[in-house]
Amino acid sequence: MERKKKRRLVLVHGAYHGAWCWYKLSTLLNSAGLQVTSLDMAASGIHPNQVLDITSVSQYVEPLLQFLRSLPPEERVILVGHSFGGLCISLAMEFFPHKIAAAVFLTGWMPGPHLSYLSLFLEFKHRLSLKSNFGSKTVTDANTNDHPKRYMTCDLQNLASNVYQQSPPEDLTLASSLLRPFPIFDDEDLRENTKLTEENHGSVGRVYIVCEQDKIMEQDFQLSMVERNPPNEVKVIAGADHMPMLSKPQQLFSYLQEIANIYY
Repeated sequence: MERKKKRRLVLVHGAYHGAWCWYKLSTLLNSAGLQVTSLDMAASGIHPNQVLDITSVSQYVEPLLQFLRSLPPEERVILVGHSFGGLCISLAMEFFPHKIAAAVFLTGWMPGPHLSYLSLFLEFKHRLSLKSNFGSKTVTDANTNDHPKRYMTCDLQNLASNVYQQSPPEDLTLASSLLRPFPIFDDEDLRENTKLTEENHGSVGRVYIVCEQDKIMEQDFQLSMVERNPPNEVKVIAGADHMPMLSKPQQLFSYLQEIANIYY
């Protein structure tokens, strides 16, 4: 009798982060017999590209698309996208719906065929503009061949207060050594290259995981995406900050186990 293949979860990090941020969750999932792949998006983690090499959102998400292309024709995976990783997995759903058993949005961006990422991002920017001393520093590099390129860098104090506030201090120390700058994408690039359709993207089952104590993607913003683009299921992690894989790994693990059992 042919052995049943292990269920595979593919973990996609958010802005500034890399595959390293899933280390607690990956350990729990592996110990439960699930197969786990944690990917670095372009210019993230240990990916060789530098932030100034990234000229489009398509280039940034290419490592995920390349991984899905490499899968055997019959294999399907569960995608988990954290924060900006939600947009990454949304694009993967559009291009490879037949390879995805389900998509999990972990306090992540969840655009859809009738809810564009650009409109959500502009709303998010407006929210941040109402807060003082909140957010990242934007850097412009004029030493580029065509036109100046912009990217964002993290502020450690902001991370401690607004991103990792419920996470163990050693995880903030780890992050301070491993975070990398995040590219700023042009509005036109986002408008043209993040379009989603009912036929492809809409055919994949979705689960949204709300993090109650998230100060970046605040709970009401998460719920507004859920209301405007309803997923199949909504789950909530109480006491989780923007980094639930670090602040509440056991609860997140339990939810992903449930999802793998139902959707795979």
